Amino acid sequence: MRPSVEWHNNAVRILDQSALPGEELYIDLATIEEVARAIRTLQVRGAPAIGVAAAYGVVLAAVLSEGMPDKKQRETIEDAIEVLGKTRPTAVNLFAALSRMKDRLRSTEAPSLMDGLLGEARLIHRQEEEACSAISCFGATLVPQGATVLTHCNAGMIATAAGGTALGVIAEAYRQGRIARAIATETRPLQQGSRLTVWELVKEGIPTTLVTDSMVGYTMKVKGIDCAIVGADRIAANGDVANKIGTYAIAVLAKAHGIPFYVAAPSSTIDLAIANGGDIVVETRADSEVTHIAGTRVAAEGCDIFNPAFDVTPNEFVTAIITERGIIQAPYKEGLIETVGKAGEGRK
Repeated sequence: MRPSVEWHNNAVRILDQSALPGEELYIDLATIEEVARAIRTLQVRGAPAIGVAAAYGVVLAAVLSEGMPDKKQRETIEDAIEVLGKTRPTAVNLFAALSRMKDRLRSTEAPSLMDGLLGEARLIHRQEEEACSAISCFGATLVPQGATVLTHCNAGMIATAAGGTALGVIAEAYRQGRIARAIATETRPLQQGSRLTVWELVKEGIPTTLVTDSMVGYTMKVKGIDCAIVGADRIAANGDVANKIGTYAIAVLAKAHGIPFYVAAPSSTIDLAIANGGDIVVETRADSEVTHIAGTRVAAEGCDIFNPAFDVTPNEFVTAIITERGIIQAPYKEGLIETVGKAGEGRK
């Protein structure tokens, strides 16, 4: 399968996630507003994939401003970075990627500006690919033989523009003969689990069962789930984890049933500037995502809507965090600091 995000013919090519599973549609984004809209409307989603798409968006700004005087071109590119930075508030990869692109913009001389920005964007993409591969290998060691594994939302190839984090672990463990079955949650209100995760798992040939979010507790009780593995959009310095809404409930249920709860995420998702989960900005989205399904209203009129896109799982419910640099267990702060430091060294 082609990457879910790539640089192609001076445009940002994405797999349109909003069209799945009905159609595997790749589209070329040729303006900054198209890239920004694709991120806002979840045509491209998943923290690492958002970061990669935004990085290529900065390259696109350089292409579109080619021929301008150097100062004007740099101002135009910085304006594009600002526009892209306002698309989604929770996923730290977006801001990390844009910060790196801004640094490269300011450190690159005019004749090499385009090459410098494209090189940095491709490096960000390659590092996500390498991180996913390492995460998959580390995480697979935590999965017992013959396991039934539960996952929530989508943290696979689609969400990472690479091999996947949580789904990468599941796929690698399945290749090693460790997994007998994956259980995927529907992931309301936008069904990333049923639309995207199940689509990926079935493509991998992994025996898969789909459940609604409200079935998780009972499924844990009667189906013998051996572990839960999810991705992350931001990890605070103390190990609190922001991920798709519903993750917190699953973590609490896992602890109640004595089931290990693992978070698989690259070091680019770790935000040491956020002391704890209480400081993470949680995005809220349109009421229609809750009141409507596939464009048809299913909710009675007259009620208020609460639609946070993410929740925050306290570190006490997290058994381990799987990164490309290894597996981190509580207490998390020291391990997260060490992981970010090693990752930073690798980017130099």
